Amino acid sequence: MKANINHLLVVDLEATCWDDRPQSVEDMEVIEFGLAIASLKGEVLASHSELVKPTVNPILSSFCSQLTGIDPKDVLMAPSFEESTVLINKWLENYDYQAWASWGKYDYNQIQVEQERHNCAPIFFDKPHINLKALWQKKLGKKRRTGLGSALKFLDLEFEGQPHRGEDDACNIARILPQLEKWI
Repeated sequence: MKANINHLLVVDLEATCWDDRPQSVEDMEVIEFGLAIASLKGEVLASHSELVKPTVNPILSSFCSQLTGIDPKDVLMAPSFEESTVLINKWLENYDYQAWASWGKYDYNQIQVEQERHNCAPIFFDKPHINLKALWQKKLGKKRRTGLGSALKFLDLEFEGQPHRGEDDACNIARILPQLEKWI
């Protein structure tokens, strides 16, 4: 696949969350799409954040707001999932990318649930998905879970921006791409 990929869309989602109950992708809803168009050398060509108003649980928990730094009022005023999808697709019209990637399978699974819930998904969901966390584990020969923060630390890189904000997370994931280029 590598020979056909020049640029990736790195996606990182933030979603509704709670600290007082179990949660799964079926319970959670996207509240932010973090997007970064990046070269395999880790250069971020463009990045974007799109907030989304959840419908099942429209009021963010204080835990979720504290974790992400997203103001509940901003989410209440954000476009619906369907409207956000249209805005994301419009933004992506300006960029050429051959696949999309995320740190783990969560983002893929959450978008799949949202697609079933709203009968739509961003256009990038039709492109091949690359699980960068799995490639990182393959590179290191580790079978246990590896978070983004620990991968950056392993590379002697400081996290740039605010953790658990989609756009910042996507840009930081892109910084790891040079280490994974031969597996992509």
